[in-house]
Amino acid sequence: MNKKFIPLFLLAGSTLLTACNEQKTTSSAAAPVAVAKEDAVAVVNGTYISKESLTKLENEIAQRKQGQSFPKEKLLEELIQRELLVQEAVQKQLDKTAEYTKQLDTVKSTLLTQAAVQNFLKSSPVTDADLEAEYNKNVAASGNEYKARHILLKSEDVAKQIITELSAGADFAELAKAKSTGPSGPQGGDLGWFAAGQMVAPFSEAVIALEDNKFTLEPVQTQFGYHVILREGSRSQTPPPFESIKEQIRPMLQRQKLQEFLTGLRTKAKVEILLPKPATPAPAAVVPSETTDAATKAVAETIESATEDAKSAVADTVEKADKEVANKIDALTK
Repeated sequence: MNKKFIPLFLLAGSTLLTACNEQKTTSSAAAPVAVAKEDAVAVVNGTYISKESLTKLENEIAQRKQGQSFPKEKLLEELIQRELLVQEAVQKQLDKTAEYTKQLDTVKSTLLTQAAVQNFLKSSPVTDADLEAEYNKNVAASGNEYKARHILLKSEDVAKQIITELSAGADFAELAKAKSTGPSGPQGGDLGWFAAGQMVAPFSEAVIALEDNKFTLEPVQTQFGYHVILREGSRSQTPPPFESIKEQIRPMLQRQKLQEFLTGLRTKAKVEILLPKPATPAPAAVVPSETTDAATKAVAETIESATEDAKSAVADTVEKADKEVANKIDALTK
């Protein structure tokens, strides 16, 4: 099969776009990076293309093709064609257009966001002491697991009425289906198995104090309302060794540290919201089991994989083009 070289320059993602920016001279507004002739693989109208830029492009394609090599001369031709287009764009002053400026501002903001996150994580690393403290608090100390149901009510009086009905022999699951205001109501209030630390304190304390197959004789108040709780079972659990899971704990603590950092920045900043506040209905009550590791989940949901998001933010701005690069590479190697 006769393989034609298909230029990739119009399709390059963020990694590829930066690969040929190390030049001896440049016609763009950005300050050039000096490249000596002995460190170059080609010169295009006086602009040197560095060996490093070619290596970066090789590595990018090798990663996409799972180690498969690609002819250097074709990759070099790719870099040359890109440079020609860059020079053409600058000559036509396309780098002065409003559209270009707007996109450049977006990329700069993304890069600065990424730099700030990486700088914080580097300057405030999670230590082994941090990991061990978290392990001792939420893993090693978990001890027992409990299985429970609950009926969540809005008022203490209604909760007491439920307890009266249960004492008279009413079925707990059926009452939960009929009366509970929590999301677990349709499942008979079933919360499944959980460690005590996964629940809000008043709820977990009440569960621990109960015997198996016993329900609370007084309503348990939390920020979600009034609970009637049935403990259905308990079992001991052996926590995994610290060394085997400490690296699983690290990302969570990194997210916590980053969230605290962001919260501090927000608190110190002078921020004025100019958008009108939308009318929103009152939030529904939340089942305690759904607040498992509430602080951790809140962090994860608000800045989930913050470091990875920051690292990939630039690539996201050219996602469509990046995918087409892979398709073109596939075509070239067939």
